[in-house]
Amino acid sequence: MSQPSDEGALVLFSGGQDSTTCLAWALERFARVETVGFNYGQRHRIELDQRQHLRRGLQALNPLWAERLGDDHTIALDGLGQISETALTRDEAIRIEASGLPNTFVPGRNIIFLTFAAALAYRRGLRRIVGGMCETDYSGYPDCRDDAIKALQVALNIGMEKRFVLETPLMWIDKAQTWALAERLGGQALVDLIVEESHTCYLGERGASHAWGHGCGTCPACQLRAEGHGRFVAGRRQG
Repeated sequence: MSQPSDEGALVLFSGGQDSTTCLAWALERFARVETVGFNYGQRHRIELDQRQHLRRGLQALNPLWAERLGDDHTIALDGLGQISETALTRDEAIRIEASGLPNTFVPGRNIIFLTFAAALAYRRGLRRIVGGMCETDYSGYPDCRDDAIKALQVALNIGMEKRFVLETPLMWIDKAQTWALAERLGGQALVDLIVEESHTCYLGERGASHAWGHGCGTCPACQLRAEGHGRFVAGRRQG
C-alpha cells in the first residue's frame, strides 16, 4: 500500500506469530505505528524477549516499515497473573476444564489488554488499536470472539469519549491463511523472520527449530501453528 492512512495505530505485540503478522499488516496501512507488550507473569515470558528481535527484523525488511515503526511500550500487569491461576501463569499440565475451556484461558486477559492499550493510545494520540484475536483457529477463548471485541470497542469509546477502532485482521482467517497473509505482506523474508524469531509455545520453550518455528511441539499453541504451517506449505505446492 503506497499511500498509508495518516492515522496512527497501536499494535498489541506479544512477540508471537499472530501479533507479528498484525504488526506487518499495520505497517502497510498506517503512517505511524507503535507497539505495546504486556508482562503478566506468563509462563512463556520468553515471547517478550523476542519482541525487539522482531521489530529490528521488520525494519530491516522494508524501509517504509522502518520509517513508520515508532515507539515500543511494555506494561506490567503482575496482578493479572496472580489472580488468574491458569496453565499460562503457573507450572501445571494443560487440560480442558469442566467448563469446556482449556486451563490456558486467562479470564479477562484481552479485555484488560485492550483497555490498557486504549488508555495508552489515548495519551499517544493513536486511534487504531490492532490485535491478533481470532475466532476461526482459536482455543475457545470467549474474549477472542468478534462480539466481545465489538462490545468492548463501544464501551471504550463511551468511557473515554473517543472514536477508537479495534482492528482484528486475523478474526476470520485460520492459521494457514495467517501464514499466507504474512507472505503477501513481506514475502518469504517475513515468513522466515516469523519462523526464526517469533515465539508462540505456551510452555516457553524455544526448543529445536522446526519448519514452523521454535517450541515444544506438543502444546496446543505449537500444534495449531505447526498444522497451519503444514496446510500453508501444501497450499503453495498445489498453487
